[in-house]
Amino acid sequence: MSPRMRKASDRTFSSLKIRNYRLYFVGQLVSVSGTWIQWVAQTSLIVYTLHKGGVVLGIATGLQFLPMFVGGMWGGIIADRYDKRTTLIWTQALQAVLAGLFGALVLAHVIQVWQIYVLAFLFGVVTVVDMPARQAFVSEMVGSAEVPNAVALNSAMFNSGRLAGPALAAILIKVFHGTGPAFAAVIIALWLMRPEELQRAPIAPRARGQLREGLAFMRKSQVLKDTLFVITIVATFGFNFTIVLPLMAKTNFHGGVGIYGLLSSIMAIGAIGGGLVVAGRKKPTMRYLIATGLAFGTAELIAAYMPSIALEAILLIPVGATSMMFLATANSTLQLSSPAIMRGRVMAVYSLLFVGGTAVGGPAAGWVSQTFSPRMGLAFGAVLSIVASGILWIRARNERVGRRGGARVVPITETSAMGDIAGDTPAPAAR
Repeated sequence: MSPRMRKASDRTFSSLKIRNYRLYFVGQLVSVSGTWIQWVAQTSLIVYTLHKGGVVLGIATGLQFLPMFVGGMWGGIIADRYDKRTTLIWTQALQAVLAGLFGALVLAHVIQVWQIYVLAFLFGVVTVVDMPARQAFVSEMVGSAEVPNAVALNSAMFNSGRLAGPALAAILIKVFHGTGPAFAAVIIALWLMRPEELQRAPIAPRARGQLREGLAFMRKSQVLKDTLFVITIVATFGFNFTIVLPLMAKTNFHGGVGIYGLLSSIMAIGAIGGGLVVAGRKKPTMRYLIATGLAFGTAELIAAYMPSIALEAILLIPVGATSMMFLATANSTLQLSSPAIMRGRVMAVYSLLFVGGTAVGGPAAGWVSQTFSPRMGLAFGAVLSIVASGILWIRARNERVGRRGGARVVPITETSAMGDIAGDTPAPAAR
């Protein structure tokens, strides 16, 4: 390997040099595999084993996301009030128990629809606490300087789990009769960490009004408002591939689940590449966030009208890559633009918007696809993604024109968190 390539490789995987994060990364890779197979197993059980229709499947999905709608911000408060490593050990243990119970009911052939509903809801309750704590814990393992790299590698890891997950989890199910051990891998990783090497965030004292305090802080920070705005639109309307791609595979390409699986896998490969590209960057900027949002919308819009499966597959590579570049940059921006004591609440809003987008954008994409065509369903989300990113680009451009002298791109850092970050200026000082 040449010195230049070695330097690039070291930069791309720099956060993996940190022992605590390396343990966490491996544990999460196994856990993500378990999560994917858990989702597939639940869907297959409802549709193919219990022979239920879309209503039952929709209710089960809704119940899993309902707790995040109702109590998402409270999960952020818990993440800020308690030690995140300890919190994650408990949430992963509860997820392992629920996964084990699900597997036991299936193997005993006594599983019923109401039991699926209860388990889906309980899994959602645990996720309310787990998701913001997991997002905010990244900075404690690696420090602010490595947050962009660690977040990008997490994105690549998530999609690696999406590809390898079914095969790996199938082995777990065969050997252990359930996906519980997949969640146990994270518990082991967290337990083996060296607590003294963590850069622990200060614990928010128990007090009244902490929910209002978090929302007020986000309203005052222009960078947070801009980032959350574009995440809301892109995640809600642009990320509905699980709804639109199956319809395109059937309606436009006259195929079935095999074509859908192929397209999804190819897009995941692109997403892994996009995550690695962002991992090679030192700091996120608002300019890069806007650029990746525009690139994602443009690639998705072109992909919507590809006439053949081969061309569609080719275009889904940049769609997957730009989607992960956008998400990783947005995640890093939020984490580095919020103070450590507030990060759990900020990342709870991110989780709420990202998860909530599925419930709002999914039916919208489904309606457009059914009323007009699946291609229109994909184009609908692409256009809105371009518009949202374009709004931020126009405002940033106007602000640059209004300032005297030349502007330079300033990275978002935790110490620069209270200024105006639209365009190329520093972030306001404050996952």
